Amino acid sequence: VGGRIKTWRKRWFCFDRHARRLAYYADKEETKLKGVIYFQAIEEVYYDHLRGAFKSPSPRLTVLRQTYERLFYMVAPSPEAMRIWMDVIVTAADENHAP
Repeated sequence: VGGRIKTWRKRWFCFDRHARRLAYYADKEETKLKGVIYFQAIEEVYYDHLRGAFKSPSPRLTVLRQTYERLFYMVAPSPEAMRIWMDVIVTAADENHAP
């Protein structure tokens, strides 16, 4: 995950449908909360088809998530994971933008 990418770091994401957010942690044990992305703040989710993510470790598996405040870059561990992430995040964002 990266904002203005200096280095790529692993993060553990927790999808919380009830709280309507994605929380991300520094570790799998979820002991160090690094941030929260609320579904209603997500404006767009798309593949990095222009290869804009600086030094992505896997450009073909890079996903961008635009919020009101920040652009997040994520690299999935596999094509299947990337499709699942996209579906889940887009669905959550769409549900929270509906009137």
